[in-house]
Amino acid sequence: MFAQCADPASLEGLAWLMCYLTSGKHMLFYASFGTVLLLLAITAPIALLFGFGGALASRSRIAPLRWFGKLYTSMVRGVPDIIFFLFVPIALDQGLEWLRHQVLCDTDAPVRQGNDFVVCAAAKLPLSSSPPWVHDVYGFTLAVVAFSVVFGAFAANVLHGAMQAVPRAQLETAEAFGMSPRQVSRRVLIPQMWTYAVPGLSNLWMILIKATPLLFLLGVEDIVYWARELGGTKTSAFTYPHPDWRLYYFLAILVFYLLMTWVSERILGRLTRRLSAGQATMGGEALRKGPA
Repeated sequence: MFAQCADPASLEGLAWLMCYLTSGKHMLFYASFGTVLLLLAITAPIALLFGFGGALASRSRIAPLRWFGKLYTSMVRGVPDIIFFLFVPIALDQGLEWLRHQVLCDTDAPVRQGNDFVVCAAAKLPLSSSPPWVHDVYGFTLAVVAFSVVFGAFAANVLHGAMQAVPRAQLETAEAFGMSPRQVSRRVLIPQMWTYAVPGLSNLWMILIKATPLLFLLGVEDIVYWARELGGTKTSAFTYPHPDWRLYYFLAILVFYLLMTWVSERILGRLTRRLSAGQATMGGEALRKGPA
């Protein structure tokens, strides 16, 4: 990265280490921490939206919609996460390419040829001529969809349970005042349910943080990928050969995740106390008796 780092063989000691830690591959390693944070920032609200939709569908009076909501939550929760993490990107990618193949390809050849999935060059996603950043964004987008589908199902189960926990008397009182079912849901049910949902959603957030290393399995160059690449024993193909330092790289990742969970626990704890204030729950009762 610096002019004095052009010839690593001439460096030693602290100068070698500084040049090593500021190499181009290490810049990608540092940027991969941002990739994890970006995944969390995008996936969490989308998964919550999926969960909210799934919870409302499970409570719907329309039978097909209710069946769909229950099937979504039951199926995703009943299948190992890694299956969906691998299935969703592949299914979505091949589905989009199949649609493009029907529109853009002038051929009658089937896309399924034995064990291979073959489409014309114009139907490929992304195109082979696309710049590298397009491929990275496309792969990251598929990963976001996979994470959102999986954790959305768990969020739906949490939110559905929170809706069931809202005292029925409050809903009946709102109905007695002449509110429509939609008004009852919007003004009474949904505001009240968050008190019961936050503990479950906080656990789900922690699980989501711990699941981010699965990006490595989806082909995204995340912190686990670079820790393995940079920490392993180097050969003559690498500019900065060194012994096996994977222990130190994965130790840095351990500290990163511990820091993430520590900050999350503090924020979620404050949010729980704020939502519990004045509520007829164990948390609200503890806050009421606290000053005494």
